[in-house]
Amino acid sequence: MELPAGLIIRPELSGDYAKITRLNDLAFGQPGEGKLIEALRLNPLFIKGLSLVAIIRGEIVGHILFSPVLIRSENKVFRSLALAPMSVLPGFQGKGIGSALISAGLDEAKAGKFDSVIVLGHRDYYPRFGFKPASRFGIVPPFEVPDDVFFAMELRPDGLSGVTGVVEYPGEFAFGLAKTAG
Repeated sequence: MELPAGLIIRPELSGDYAKITRLNDLAFGQPGEGKLIEALRLNPLFIKGLSLVAIIRGEIVGHILFSPVLIRSENKVFRSLALAPMSVLPGFQGKGIGSALISAGLDEAKAGKFDSVIVLGHRDYYPRFGFKPASRFGIVPPFEVPDDVFFAMELRPDGLSGVTGVVEYPGEFAFGLAKTAG
């Protein structure tokens, strides 16, 4: 699929905040994801370079956010990232913008020395990027969802080797997490 001409992907800037909230509200048809992003920005673990926007002709048409999470087993804790939310304005969906955001975000996560990414998302969408059911790695969500919508991805070879446990999301995700599906 050919990307729209002039597509730019860059880290968010403070002047983008209101536009990102509005974009997520429009893309998801409700204000939950916009409020989630606003709350996550206030978390001391927020990573600025992992909140990216897609721009066409000066307009923000897409957004993706990766947030630090933990995978906790009985005796070990592992660091990972959660991809959530990811949104594209309704009029720009189906044009490869979401895929471009995911690819750029995964590249940034690798550069940031993260080993893995977790996502709750559409069963037919995320596997094309290399995501696999998290259960294959012994990783489970902290809530009940079908196995084929909860994914994990290694960002480096053996990035999830020996990692098992329950994903622990930042507290900001507590409200409506099961609705946040990439």
